[in-house]
Amino acid sequence: MRVARGTLDRRARHYHAGGFPALVPAHRQVTPRTPVEVLDLAAALKKENPARTAAQIQRILRTTQGWSPTDRTLQRHFADAGLTGASGEKSVFGRFEATRGNELWTGGALHGPEIGGRKTYLFAFIDDHSRAIVGHRIGFAEDTVRLAAALRPALSARGVPEAIYVDNGSAFVDTWLLRACASLAVRLTHSKPGRPQGRGKIERFFRTVRDQFLVELDEERVGQIEHLAELNRLFTAWVETVYHRTVHSETGQPPIERWLGSIPRPLPLPSPADLREAFL
Repeated sequence: MRVARGTLDRRARHYHAGGFPALVPAHRQVTPRTPVEVLDLAAALKKENPARTAAQIQRILRTTQGWSPTDRTLQRHFADAGLTGASGEKSVFGRFEATRGNELWTGGALHGPEIGGRKTYLFAFIDDHSRAIVGHRIGFAEDTVRLAAALRPALSARGVPEAIYVDNGSAFVDTWLLRACASLAVRLTHSKPGRPQGRGKIERFFRTVRDQFLVELDEERVGQIEHLAELNRLFTAWVETVYHRTVHSETGQPPIERWLGSIPRPLPLPSPADLREAFL
């Protein structure tokens, strides 16, 4: 992209005057008439069952929330979010693979088993080139705190990627993630709603998690896990001793070996001060 000299000079003055926080865009003063959380819930209901009409979702919202925007408002929101399912020729996408390790990480979240009556969520980041899992954490909520708990150790141990690709889940669109990536010069990209191309590798990994890890956690075994730390310990052991050491069907190499063979030596790592600044 092209940036005017005046823009660069203005940003430089802001940075020298107030540091990195001075570069963060100001919050818009105009707020939408319909609460964002209501529109997000409507979009989630549409994604859950694309056959639902705006009128049906309006009835569900009225029943569960006591209020709903008009069906016309919902239709406009679905159109803006790409959830209308318009007819036409399907796009054809070629296969993409990063050329080296840490060129691109893809992040995602997976619903896990219940521990002590509470639902768990797995956040994970996969290296696009090697299919190595560079960061992961299982938590009791699908929020930014658990996402940070997966991403910060990944950056500390695996280095800083050139880009991170995530979906539009609430944790991934939070402004803190944008700020953290900007602070570390990481390009953050979100997939377009209703167009999940490029997310096949993380989705395949989650399928492997279901088929090879979660399948072994039957009700009896899950009942024996009393603490979340134990579930994280078991998952880490499976990733490092099974998944990372097994030859991947697409690359022909174990993920960890392919990653180690494609990164610079020594691997540049962010300083503790840089990480503190990024994760304030």
